[in-house]
Amino acid sequence: MLPQEILSLLTLFCVFRASVSVLDEDDDYDLMYVNLENEIEGPALGAEETASCDCQREHTKWDKLFIMLENSQMKENMMLQAMEELPKVDLQTLKTELSQLTTNLVSSCAAAVDKVTSHILSQVEQLLVRARDQAEETKRLQEFEQGNILEHILQLSHNMSLRLGWLESAWLRRSEVEAQETALQQEKFYPTSEDNLVLNSLWKELQQTRAELKASQQWAAQHLLPAGCETAILFPMRSKKIFGSVHPTAGMTLHSFTACIWVKVTEALDKTIVFSYGTKFNPYELQLYLSRDSAVLLVGGGQHSLAAKNVVVPGKWIHLCGTWSSENGSASLWVQGELAATAEDIASTHTIPDGGILQIGQEKNGCCVGGGFDEALAFSGKLTGFNLWDRVLSATEIAAQSGEEACGTRGNVVGWGVTEVLVYGGAQYVS
Repeated sequence: MLPQEILSLLTLFCVFRASVSVLDEDDDYDLMYVNLENEIEGPALGAEETASCDCQREHTKWDKLFIMLENSQMKENMMLQAMEELPKVDLQTLKTELSQLTTNLVSSCAAAVDKVTSHILSQVEQLLVRARDQAEETKRLQEFEQGNILEHILQLSHNMSLRLGWLESAWLRRSEVEAQETALQQEKFYPTSEDNLVLNSLWKELQQTRAELKASQQWAAQHLLPAGCETAILFPMRSKKIFGSVHPTAGMTLHSFTACIWVKVTEALDKTIVFSYGTKFNPYELQLYLSRDSAVLLVGGGQHSLAAKNVVVPGKWIHLCGTWSSENGSASLWVQGELAATAEDIASTHTIPDGGILQIGQEKNGCCVGGGFDEALAFSGKLTGFNLWDRVLSATEIAAQSGEEACGTRGNVVGWGVTEVLVYGGAQYVS
């Protein structure tokens, strides 16, 4: 049995050495040299003595060896557990750092994007301002050139008129010559062929001049008055005595309306009246007035108004239309046939009553016609094409009001050229 026990001890010793190899160099246990041969022989010589020893005997080397093996196994488990916990802690730390890095990057990117966006918007605004300035400058140049062309045509018309007068004088002289020729027929005096050629040349030139004069007058009329309108009312200055009184062909009880007019103002102040309708109880039932470069539509009182800004240019014809409906209080302002401003809840459910006074170029003062007007509210310039309907026109119908035949379309409440419009205080019709 001795070789088998030695083999078992050798196997146990190899296991022990392998366990010891995983321990740290600073292990608290000091492995001692074991004399296998002595340990094997010891128990064989004193077997009876060992059997009779006390239960509280000290640990033998074998006991210590097994204790050390157990301790080494425990430490190995602890180290394995520590090695498993370490990646988890590092991974959590890495996640925290990555989250913080992502937050910092998002903040930095957001700030950079805001800065770039602000810079781009600033550049776009500058480009828009420059484009608007260039457009205004081009518009001024075009108006200047049109003015020069109009002056040239007027001068040409004047020259043609002088030329026509000269030709008419020559023709009268020719008539006198023919009379003399008739008187001299008894003396056998006849005009020569050369005289006939001169007279025919003068006649052709006269006819050509008449045609050119008519064409120039038609062109001037089209450019002096908008859209082929034949007449306009001139308000030569701001005065509390200058105004026009309009007498509608139908009642003024209105639940909705469309009012259109051509305006060429000399100068617009804070409130320059284009037309106004009011009663004894409310002088501000309906108004269209200019405020510097804006057009304002007022319905039912000063608290119900709609403004279109940057549409009025002094000395230039503009076409204005205002619409309103009491159903939902929707109101709109149209300039040159295009929508310029719109709003809801403007005097909704209100009704404009009949029995008031409708005037152009001034504001009714609530007492009578022609009295107590304010000079600062008076209109100066030209007005034409004033029409009023008792309904809201469509966008197509409104656009047609500023077309080529605008003055040919008339409202069913006030129709320009049909409804009576009386002028006072120096206002006059011009063509």
